[in-house]
Amino acid sequence: MKYDLREKGVASAQNVSDSCLVCGTNNLLSLQAQFLNLDDGSICALFTALPEHQGYPGRVHGGIISAVIDETIGRSVQTRYPEVFGVTIELCVRFRAPVPVGERLKVIARLDRHSKRVYEGSAELVLSDGTVAAQGTAKYLRLEPEQIVDGGLGDINWIPDGRDLPKSIEA
Repeated sequence: MKYDLREKGVASAQNVSDSCLVCGTNNLLSLQAQFLNLDDGSICALFTALPEHQGYPGRVHGGIISAVIDETIGRSVQTRYPEVFGVTIELCVRFRAPVPVGERLKVIARLDRHSKRVYEGSAELVLSDGTVAAQGTAKYLRLEPEQIVDGGLGDINWIPDGRDLPKSIEA
């Protein structure tokens, strides 16, 4: 299965944290993913897995893949509702192809449904040739930041991403 990203333009970047496993700018083991809001309302995580993120030699560990899919779907609600946060209550990932270490990877996610308390989304992890290597769905319970982290998000340094913003995302 191939995924065509040529028509997806970038609208803006989402905030990052300094210590997060997925986006942490000051975490040496982080994927240092950049999260981009796309023109069509979806979100894209861009990242390159390091050898420290492998399971089998040269292959990204399935837990790392699941973490990025979870984070990207979880952030998809913020493309429409920037003030909304939540915690994962269900995650399902289907692995379709090996994911190589050292390759620029993309996860594309979207918000599929939401209610007052729960939101749901889906995502695909796309290799550089457009192959969909993993797919995921997830549900999140909407919570206030103070219910997730003592003292709110200020304690985790939720900061603007200062990296260059690409104009579009292409496979």
